[in-house]
Amino acid sequence: MDSPHELTHEEVLRVKLEVLRREHRDLDEAIHALQEKPHADMLMMRRLKKQKLALKDQIARIEDELTPDIIA
Repeated sequence: MDSPHELTHEEVLRVKLEVLRREHRDLDEAIHALQEKPHADMLMMRRLKKQKLALKDQIARIEDELTPDIIA
């Protein structure tokens, strides 16, 4: 039997999902702050947007794994 301190696979995914969502929000805020600057670093902006997109993909994969398939 599992010890009370071990997380199930689903619990681990839910924690990871929350962390990824927080990182996604933080990147979004950083991108908006960078856009406010008159001479924004476009290379940095592209890197942040690429990172944000990768996080979005990871979030979607975890959400798909957590959502049971419903056959219509």
